[in-house]
Amino acid sequence: MTQRVLVIGLDCATPQFVFGPRQFELPHMNALMRSGCWGKLESCHPPITVPAWACMLSGKDPGELGVYGFRNRSNYSYSEMTTADASAIRTPRVWDILSRHGKKVVVLGVPQTYPVRPVNGWMVAGFLTPGEHAGYTYPKPLKDELRHAVGDYCIDVKDFRTEDRAALLERLYALMENRFAYAKYLIETKPWDFFMMLDMSIDRLHHAFWRFCDPDHPAFKPGNPFEHVFSNFYAAVDARIGELLELAGDDTAVLVVSDHGAKGMAGGVCVNEWLVREGLLTLTNPPEGITRIEDCTIDWRRTKAWGSGGYYARIFINVEGREPEGQVPAGEYEAFRDDLAARIESMCGPDGQPLGNRALKPEQVYGQTEGIPPDLIVYWGDLRWRSVGSVGFNDVFTFENDTGPDDANHDHHGIFILDDRTGRRGGELEGVGFPAIAPTILELMGVPRPGDMPGRPIGDRVP
Repeated sequence: MTQRVLVIGLDCATPQFVFGPRQFELPHMNALMRSGCWGKLESCHPPITVPAWACMLSGKDPGELGVYGFRNRSNYSYSEMTTADASAIRTPRVWDILSRHGKKVVVLGVPQTYPVRPVNGWMVAGFLTPGEHAGYTYPKPLKDELRHAVGDYCIDVKDFRTEDRAALLERLYALMENRFAYAKYLIETKPWDFFMMLDMSIDRLHHAFWRFCDPDHPAFKPGNPFEHVFSNFYAAVDARIGELLELAGDDTAVLVVSDHGAKGMAGGVCVNEWLVREGLLTLTNPPEGITRIEDCTIDWRRTKAWGSGGYYARIFINVEGREPEGQVPAGEYEAFRDDLAARIESMCGPDGQPLGNRALKPEQVYGQTEGIPPDLIVYWGDLRWRSVGSVGFNDVFTFENDTGPDDANHDHHGIFILDDRTGRRGGELEGVGFPAIAPTILELMGVPRPGDMPGRPIGDRVP
């Protein structure tokens, strides 16, 4: 089979709103579902934008990529971290493979594509682009062409952690409209075999408005002015998808995917505050007020572990002979790590009931580990709580986010909808995960997948 393929990425699009119990009115996505197959898409560990999209589009997991989050340890020092931009991805993604086989590709807005690399076609980098001043297109003249034809490129929404939700909502619509306007221009003016665009606006929407839209959120108030923001916004995105489908034509295979889902956030677990109280992390001087752990002086000779904030926690162990002032003997590392994981998983929440934490060793979830993985990956309350890295709180639990207002955490499943235009109606499929996506795209385009890409195409599951 050789077809053109259109991939529409919706960062954080969530199953319950697309085809689940709270399904919105989405005629264009529903039409694709009726004529193809669809279902939950299992994300990677951790289910966050970086590295999720790179995993999905390469067929590799974070361990193989050596990317465990937005920022990763550069070495075993205590402070050197690097941002995982495109230079961190050293394995080919689908557009690289297709380019080598002579296919014309267009890639728009996908995370971890800045700095841009040459492709057999056109690329506009994603939200890690440092600013409008940067050279974010390949080829370079494409930037001025797009700005002249469409307008300035919205890299991401500014200040999405704000209390001014009304102004933010306007910026979210502007981001979405801009991304689809760029997509429409490229889809009409460039000859392509593979076209992928990605919109970040739904992710930002969930983080900013979950408490206003989800009746199960503890802060939800019926009748609030933003109560229908989710359904209205998803409908607007669906309408823009319809415009792209019309431009792409009926003979183009279509894949709609998201990298993870979302759920309401109950609060935050102050990971370093907890480690201090457990006697595993020692600060030289107690902070005055809430302070980022990066701004604290840590007594490494009296510290055995420290952690990072985010939608999940990465916990690092101060190992003798590995870290500069390691305190956990190498021979006791596994016993210490097992004990630490057990303490985390037995933690109770503010109500005295078990929180339901999961503490995972990288080797439990990855086939191999490149770079420097965390010693433990922790999902607080199975992602109902986020990880707060700052210290100086009065409690281990907080209902204030140290990085600004945020109502949602990520969830383990995103979505996929595939209409390969062959008439095969597979309906709802279960058990589909990231490893299926890259092989599916390559199969649709008649390009053999590399020998180290083990996943099975989605089509193998359809009668």
